[in-house]
Amino acid sequence: MRLRIIHIYNEHGRPYAAGDSTVSVKGTDVLRKILFWTHLACGVAAGLVILMMSVTGVVLTYERQMLDWAERSMHATPPPDAEPRPLLALVAAVRQHDPGFAATSVTVENDPTAPATVGAGRAGSLYVDRYTGRVLGEGAEGVREFFGAMTGWHRWFNASGESRGVARAITGASNLAFLFLILSGMYLWLPRVYKWAAFRTRLFFNAKATGGKARDFNWHHVFGIWSAVPLAIVVATAAVFSYGWANDLVYRSFGEEPPARGRGRGGPPPGEGSDGEGAIGEAIVEQRLSLDDLLALAAMHVEDWNRITVQLPPDDATEVGFTIDQGNGGQPQHRHTLVLDGATGKVEEWQPFDSQTPGRRARSIVRFLHTGEVLGIAGQTIAGLVSLTSVIMVWTGLALAWRRLIVPLFASRRNANLEA
Repeated sequence: MRLRIIHIYNEHGRPYAAGDSTVSVKGTDVLRKILFWTHLACGVAAGLVILMMSVTGVVLTYERQMLDWAERSMHATPPPDAEPRPLLALVAAVRQHDPGFAATSVTVENDPTAPATVGAGRAGSLYVDRYTGRVLGEGAEGVREFFGAMTGWHRWFNASGESRGVARAITGASNLAFLFLILSGMYLWLPRVYKWAAFRTRLFFNAKATGGKARDFNWHHVFGIWSAVPLAIVVATAAVFSYGWANDLVYRSFGEEPPARGRGRGGPPPGEGSDGEGAIGEAIVEQRLSLDDLLALAAMHVEDWNRITVQLPPDDATEVGFTIDQGNGGQPQHRHTLVLDGATGKVEEWQPFDSQTPGRRARSIVRFLHTGEVLGIAGQTIAGLVSLTSVIMVWTGLALAWRRLIVPLFASRRNANLEA
């Protein structure tokens, strides 16, 4: 019987010493080879799309803060002893400004200098000075258009019409490929020999890796392992937006049936509204309690609120819904819904976040876990940093693939020409 000696090499191209603890066996070598080539194929196929989503993800990191900063000019100190105008007066001012604007909600902040926001669901919103009733417009339109375009590119190449569905399918599939790259990369990151020297070259930057190939290999592994867990969360949560089965899986993992799509009784939370259809009924004007009285009762229901959204009721409504937000606008765990009787102000329904089913709570959190906003500024920063590291990983990964797949072809052709 003939024995074949197999040498296992370290990161510097030298064989490990005889005393090193090797873990490489035939079965794991086959699995590793399959994962490696699948990893490489997915990276090459989806690399440029992943790069686009990563770059735009970095740009969108602090979108909420940038918009707030850009629209600070709309804040104005109210005159002494001035009283805010009634909510319906603000809505009337918007209707006079734009007769086609179908208002569905009014949002006020717990800041006397901040304007009110009259919303029409996904059709848009307008800012109104709460004390003068002057319509201030849509805000920092240039900044909003920029972030709108970045969001469009991030989700579907900023396509429109029928092509948007195709673009969404491509980004969705690329996102799933990215998730596979992260998970398979965590396995491939493990060195063939469990020795600290091997782990160290993959955990930390190697000052000796000065050549292009060595540097790309080192960076790909270092950035990959340190960002793997948060990046996997960011990518996995994105799948929920792309695929119905992923959305349903969130609920079913808690033993719940996915809810039917549609508005609840209290209306959608801010930023997730209807298409802007519907109108305010005249019945609300004749109620014993005005919307402002009901807003005051809602404000007393929760301490330290940041903003309250009033869902404008239709003609036949006897109840008025409120969304009370104690967070930054991207923290559903600090958002609650309240329904009051329009005539008496009696609480008909109080639904704090903790009272929701586990599946519904998880689905709400998933939406803002993708952007990191659910964890505040720290979460946004982490999401932005791992998006940046994914840019580096795509770049180094494609460079390594180029050297492995393309460069040998040029070398073979050059050798063939020399032999000829």
